[in-house]
Amino acid sequence: MNKIAFSGTLDPITNGHMWVIGEARALADEVVVFISENPFKQPHFGADQRKAIVEQSLAERGWSNVSVMLVRGDYTVRAAKRHGIDYLIRGIRNTADFDYENLIQQANVDVLQGAKTLFVMPPRDLGSVSSSFVRALQGPVGWHWNMRAFLPGPAYAAWIRHWLQKEWQSLWQDRPADAALAAERQRWFHQLVGESAYGAPHRHYHNLDHLVHGLSEIAVWAANTGASSDDVATLKQAFWFHDAMYDGRQDGLSNEEQSARLWLAAKLGARDDAGVADLIRATDHLQQHAACHRLKPVMLGADLAILGQPPAVYAAYARNVRDEYAGMDEQGYRAARIRVLRHFLGLVASGQLYPDAYFAALYQQQARANMTAELTALSPLH
Repeated sequence: MNKIAFSGTLDPITNGHMWVIGEARALADEVVVFISENPFKQPHFGADQRKAIVEQSLAERGWSNVSVMLVRGDYTVRAAKRHGIDYLIRGIRNTADFDYENLIQQANVDVLQGAKTLFVMPPRDLGSVSSSFVRALQGPVGWHWNMRAFLPGPAYAAWIRHWLQKEWQSLWQDRPADAALAAERQRWFHQLVGESAYGAPHRHYHNLDHLVHGLSEIAVWAANTGASSDDVATLKQAFWFHDAMYDGRQDGLSNEEQSARLWLAAKLGARDDAGVADLIRATDHLQQHAACHRLKPVMLGADLAILGQPPAVYAAYARNVRDEYAGMDEQGYRAARIRVLRHFLGLVASGQLYPDAYFAALYQQQARANMTAELTALSPLH
């Protein structure tokens, strides 16, 4: 056939949707993706943004024979007919899906005189993937790693940035701001998530995922310890800036010191600028003894929580760290990494890797196992 259409809210588009579109490409010369704008729904992303995300996801796979159109105020089956398309394609994951989609198909044809529907069944690994399922993953620590497995790259990136935007705005909800300061805060958000900071393409670990992980750790720590909103804001502000600078020493200053000074220069109207700067300096793990703040144990816990994650997550972290230092030869990298691991394992032995009891209980045992395994793999005998 010449044309076939796939339709949905696509909020967000998932790998399951992408599979159905791929099946449509095998059946027709041209595929049209219709994105519905339903005034009775409140989607996560606006229609234009969903359209852009779908287009980026298609481009990522090189699917040039797929176009994307918005449908406003009409049924997609009638829109398909107007564009000379006689068939829609839908994925069926289970019998409940079939009963629902069959009812819709009958109404589309009998009542609306619209396009007919072809049904395809996804492979087992995509059988439970839907937009609502993916949205429900958000919240617990590590939610972003789980979500990544079910979304095409552009959809994942858009979701993360949207989440970070809300996180950033929440930092200033109780802080006064005129229009100029509000605009300056927004400018700093774009700078921090952009290519000069966490969004830089050469950052494989100290990137937006690291930012999401740390902010999530702080939020969950607060929920379990009854921390005050002021303490949470101070910790999150520090985490936002702690790796803002990550290109090596400049003028004799460490990345952390540069990041602390960047925070102080920003003048964003926080309650405790000096305290935030101290917490940023505390993440300089070779010089952290010089930084003093009562929330320092929590800041270190959030920053080093990656060390105590499940082995598969830790292995991905270790690969990302290696990629971040791709300019180093293998022998030099191994020697430097072994020194870092031995330093951290020494902190484990002295009970100082996680000075906060909450993080120690959660992560210390697994951190020891993870780092010991990596150290063994990096040793000269291997």
